[in-house]
Amino acid sequence: MMIDLSGRTALVSGSTQGIGYAIAERLARSGAHVVVNGRGASTEDAAARLRTAVPDAAVTAVAADLSTADGAAAMLDAMPRLDILVNNLGIFEAKPVLEISDAEWTRFFEVNVLSAVRLIRLYLPGMMERGWGRVQSIASDSAVVTPIEMVHYGMTKTALLAVTRGYAKAAAGTGVTVNSVIAGPTHTAGVETFVGDLVGDDVPWDEAQRRFMREHRPYSLIQRLIEPEEIANMVAYLCSDQASATTGGALRVDGGYVDAILP
Repeated sequence: MMIDLSGRTALVSGSTQGIGYAIAERLARSGAHVVVNGRGASTEDAAARLRTAVPDAAVTAVAADLSTADGAAAMLDAMPRLDILVNNLGIFEAKPVLEISDAEWTRFFEVNVLSAVRLIRLYLPGMMERGWGRVQSIASDSAVVTPIEMVHYGMTKTALLAVTRGYAKAAAGTGVTVNSVIAGPTHTAGVETFVGDLVGDDVPWDEAQRRFMREHRPYSLIQRLIEPEEIANMVAYLCSDQASATTGGALRVDGGYVDAILP
């Protein structure tokens, strides 16, 4: 399947590393003009890496804290029009649920949910007026299978599924599709740290990964961490013209972790 996003402008929030960067690179390889986003100097660094990886790519770096209303407004000033919006920005941590403070619940909701809500609210009307657009929110298996070690994170990803479905209804009949991608346990630098915290920093990575999957994610059918590029492939498809009849959905790239026929 040849995915051609030439002429499309795509913002990937939180795209300086991990899943976000992999998505940005995949969209750039498909011909999109990609807007890389982070909060500081890492944004320009990521854009430079992307230009090296995809020499003919059109890449714009916009540093803005999209977990805030001011940051979302700054993004709109820098990029008044988008064809594709990928809400990837998110934070996670392991913490016993009875120890999570009000401030931490609020911070997780602000970063993981309201960042997406604000950006969709800003860019969806323009897409609807033009009759074409793609909006995606990167959710998680934790939205469906609440992890005991990070309930606050799981809560935000459940909320993200709901608001994304709601915005899909708002865009009905306009030519704009709005979907969520349910990512399973994925191999990123942050997850390596997370795994180390759970199974021990002194355990070699290959063994730590096996122990993490066996002890904490035992229902994975692929029995390994997913690579970020595997998430990016689904995102690229949903951004394409070929996915024009897929909207309001929650599509799984979870390695079969969620034990259900439907999401």
